[in-house]
Parts: sequence; structure tokens; C-alpha cells
Amino acid sequence: MDIGREPIEDAEGAAPVEMLAALFEAHGWPCEFVNDDEVCGEVPGSWTTYQLRGIWRREDRVLQLLCLPEVRVPDGKKRAAYELLALINEQLWLGHFDIWSQGGVLLYRHGLMVGDDGMLSLSAAQMAVESAVAECDRFYPAFQFVLWGDKNPRDALDAALVDAVGEA
Repeated sequence: MDIGREPIEDAEGAAPVEMLAALFEAHGWPCEFVNDDEVCGEVPGSWTTYQLRGIWRREDRVLQLLCLPEVRVPDGKKRAAYELLALINEQLWLGHFDIWSQGGVLLYRHGLMVGDDGMLSLSAAQMAVESAVAECDRFYPAFQFVLWGDKNPRDALDAALVDAVGEA
């Protein structure tokens, strides 16, 4: 895969989007740079392939990760989807789910504060990506139950979490 950048050799850290690109490349996941401060790629999950975007805000030293499961919320289901979001977000320690106002796209968002050096370690990048995908996988069935199975949000969440506990 040619992502148009030099490979990361320093295991201690690199610029955040560079490190994400190196992580994607190491796993064989497709990715591309949108610009100097944004990388976009695809990460396989248990239920679907997620689009993962890393956006670096230099002035704040924050890397924002967006994980998108390719789910659009139809207008007629927005009220139930927002209720489900509130129930899910109560359970999260890091990051949160949201629905973009333009297009109704479901996403998981997490911001990583990076130290004064502006570097992200490979282990921090790996943990952040794994966490985002794990949370999307964990709650993906609940969104499907609400959007396509016509379950109410509480029942959908309960069913999704019971199913997740039962997996080996």
C-alpha cells in the first residue's frame, strides 16, 4: 500500500496521523491521507468494516478518532436512535456515539490528548483503534434492533448486551 509517506521507524512515537497510517499499514488495512492532518482508512470489525478517520488538531494537541459503521439513521427513527445513544453513552468511559446532523450518519468519536511533544506512541494508537472498533462492535446490534427490528431503545440495548455476553 502506498500511503505517500515515509515509514515510521521510531517505535517511541510519531506525529499522530503518521502513526495511525503506520498502524494501518502494519495491519494491511487500506488508508489514505486526506491532508497533512487527516488520515482515513478501513478497519474490519465483527459486524462490518468501519471507516476510521484520524483528525489532528495541532493547536489543541488532540487527535480525534471517528469510527463510522456505515449506518444512516432515517428521519422516522431519529427519536429512538437518540434515546438509544443516551442509554449507550451512559455506559462508556471513553468516547461517545453521535449522529451527524447532516446526513444522519452514526459515528463513534473519541479525542486523545497528546503530550507537549505532539507524538503518539504505537501502543496508544493501537489501543485507541481497538477501543473504537470494540465499542462499535459492542453496540452495533442495538442500533440494528432499533433501526431495522423496530425494538424500543431499552429492549434493543438489553438484547444486544445479552447477546454480547453470550459470545465466546
